[in-house]
Amino acid sequence: MKREEQLTHTHAAILQAAREQFLARGYQATSTREIAKEVGITQPALYHHFSDKEVIFLEVIKSVGQEVQQGILAVNDRLATAEQPDPVEALAAVTEVLTGVHPRDVFTVIHSSFRFLKPENKRQLGMVFMQDYLGPLQKFFELGIVTLQPGLSAQDAASFYLTSLSPLFNTFHHVGPADASQHDQTLALIRLILFGVAVKK
Repeated sequence: MKREEQLTHTHAAILQAAREQFLARGYQATSTREIAKEVGITQPALYHHFSDKEVIFLEVIKSVGQEVQQGILAVNDRLATAEQPDPVEALAAVTEVLTGVHPRDVFTVIHSSFRFLKPENKRQLGMVFMQDYLGPLQKFFELGIVTLQPGLSAQDAASFYLTSLSPLFNTFHHVGPADASQHDQTLALIRLILFGVAVKK
């Protein structure tokens, strides 16, 4: 393998290893030493490709954000042409884009990193969060499949929804029967998000 090809291969391997570790453990619990070890290179060799951990984290979240954005927009496009889609099933389809990419609560992974990042990187990460996560989710709520409370904006609905997904990402917090499939757990949580826990009298 030529040196240029080797560098390209190593660069991609670093990002793949970093993606797995950042998404599973979060920013603070992941080290460049562990990423380098996973790839089979030294830490100094890793720094030949990326100046620091923040740069790697941003690259990973930008890449993951693009996948999430494309996935949710594809679901939105399908729903926009569907005849009377069920609100719970529709939002479950959106949710499964997120759970398919993120092994941990997306909101926590991104926002827990903020206090460790330089201001310019924090700004970039905030833009990715708004553009690739909240933007497509807001568009979902603008489709009118879910009837929002009077005065509640699609943007606020998207923010609330995203911060309510944590039970899907851990076993400590479980929604629905213990033997429920992942899809059934998703449906149970979506019903709670959309309709609450109480019946109106």
